[in-house]
Amino acid sequence: MRLSNSKTAVAVAVCGAALLATSARGTAQQPAAAAPQGQPGPGRAGGGGGGRGGGVAPALFTAVDTNKDGSVSRAELKGSFDTWFTSWDTSRSGSLTQDQLAAGLTAAMPQAPPAAAAQPGPDCGGRSNNPRTPCAADVQAMMGALPATAPAKPKQPRKILVLGAAQGFVHSSIPLAAKTMEAMGEKTKAWTATVTYDPADINEQNLKQYDAVFLDSTTGCFLDDANDKAATAARRQALMSFVRSGKGIAAIHASTDSYHGTACPGDAPAPAGRAGGFGGGRGGPGPTLAMLIVTQGDKNSDLKISRDELAAVADGWFDKIDTAKAGTVSQADFGQRWASVTPQAAPAAARSGAPGGNPLWPEFNKMMGGYFKFHWNDPQEITYKIDDPKSPLTVMFKGAALVVQDETYTFNQESFSRDNVHVLTSVDYSKMSDADKAKEPNPRTDHDYALSYIKREGNGRMFYMTHGHHERNYAVKPLMEHLLAGVQYALGDLKADDSPSTKGGTK
Repeated sequence: MRLSNSKTAVAVAVCGAALLATSARGTAQQPAAAAPQGQPGPGRAGGGGGGRGGGVAPALFTAVDTNKDGSVSRAELKGSFDTWFTSWDTSRSGSLTQDQLAAGLTAAMPQAPPAAAAQPGPDCGGRSNNPRTPCAADVQAMMGALPATAPAKPKQPRKILVLGAAQGFVHSSIPLAAKTMEAMGEKTKAWTATVTYDPADINEQNLKQYDAVFLDSTTGCFLDDANDKAATAARRQALMSFVRSGKGIAAIHASTDSYHGTACPGDAPAPAGRAGGFGGGRGGPGPTLAMLIVTQGDKNSDLKISRDELAAVADGWFDKIDTAKAGTVSQADFGQRWASVTPQAAPAAARSGAPGGNPLWPEFNKMMGGYFKFHWNDPQEITYKIDDPKSPLTVMFKGAALVVQDETYTFNQESFSRDNVHVLTSVDYSKMSDADKAKEPNPRTDHDYALSYIKREGNGRMFYMTHGHHERNYAVKPLMEHLLAGVQYALGDLKADDSPSTKGGTK
């Protein structure tokens, strides 16, 4: 079952987007053809496709456009970096740690508007760092791919709480995934969904009315309140108790990019010079850009950046962005070309022998089956391997290969094991080219990259699906059918073998 774009474009007036009719045996539609590797898709300039860059490109451009003429030169980019280095190297040590870079860049770059005010532009490009409203064209494509019926009849009326909170990277697909959960439940009569972006809604009293929680690409320390440790502890306990008491948790994509790194907000700071993973709750343009700089510029692997290393990063970035060799780059071109400077970025910690950082909430990390180490950039082509073809959660694949283009996560080797989860699908590693395999720093020695799995957690159930980064995949019918089955498993309505894939493993 291979998904490929047709040559027939279907004009869509709303959002100014083009949808291309595609099919997998006549079952799926997708938005416009994916851009070439390393480039953002149509209408998503500076989006998440190029190495966790959502919100970074516009913030960086505004900060380095020192003469405010709507374009950036090499001198402006390098000059800004050099000025910042002088200002931030207060100890005159000649180098900056990733934490120093993150703090400085957060102060230097403009912050995103309040989440509640964020709205996508008329063409669905230029999304804010925390959108709440999906593009209508994406919704239309998703609605066309929704299953007509649920694989199991609900034992009773079901309610799901969809949480879209993110303290790390914020995906533009979060509101579309939330809308998907609402529409899927309504169409199939399998559940009703309530959407929230407030982590305070994860509390013992509020959760009593729900049968499952859906983690919608939550990142960082998404439940935590940096100023209230008691509230943080209560939310964490409420979620774990909710699931273990017999309820369910379902999650997609970036929900496993949570609670790993060096520290959560309000925790003790990390030791000097220690670089963290993505998940430590330190999201936004500043920390993301700091991670990219250290990853690409730290040539002597000391997890620090010297003035010369920072200048080299600026030179390298400008060379890639100034594709016309004009000497200046407009704001629109800067956003469109930003993905080219962030190929296969991985946390500096991954290169220091601690891929993905450290678990910050071990109970949660184990329940989720693992935590983020690296991703192949969208639109990386991935072939699904069906690990359990007898499961009711995989019958929609009909035993055929499914090829998907998306951002695909890999997990820290110590955090993910088939001893802990029942794997449904995984990456068919044999179908990847040697060049694509080589993009992953410190690859797993077992080359075991699960794409979806289920597990028991106490008396409750957990389902996870790694794809869902790009909006196009919400119009892939087999993935939507897989998601529906997974959520019904988490609710307790669809029975399936959830014993660990490795015989003798412990749940």
